Amino acid sequence: MKLSARNQLKGTVETVTEGAVNGVVTVKVGQDTVTADVTMDAIKDLGLEAGKEATVVVKATSVMIAAGSVRLAGLSARNQLAGTVAKVTRGAVNGHVLLKLNGGGTLTSSVTNEAIDELDLAEGSPALGIVKASDVMVAV
Repeated sequence: MKLSARNQLKGTVETVTEGAVNGVVTVKVGQDTVTADVTMDAIKDLGLEAGKEATVVVKATSVMIAAGSVRLAGLSARNQLAGTVAKVTRGAVNGHVLLKLNGGGTLTSSVTNEAIDELDLAEGSPALGIVKASDVMVAV
């Protein structure tokens, strides 16, 4: 199956914390850990358990960017992936920022050109890719 979501990071499930309706799945991707909020039905249907290979899927529009490489305190978004801007592609209003993650792999974010300018995002700049756990899908 092919997906339109740009961000597809292969990894291994580290933990599954079960809840009444949803669970929290952590997937080790390179040196990073990505947290996903997944329904218990999906966890069971996919057979998610520690050690299982899985792919983390995130749409580029769900990835926020912060300038710099220091984790932000006081933020509810569970996933803050440090990297370096590898490429900035501008469109008429929005652009794509490609981060080469320090832990391995890449992450693409769709952001406004105004944000690219305000954050001074350019090739070689340190940045964080930030994703809420509820915006992370897990595929097997």
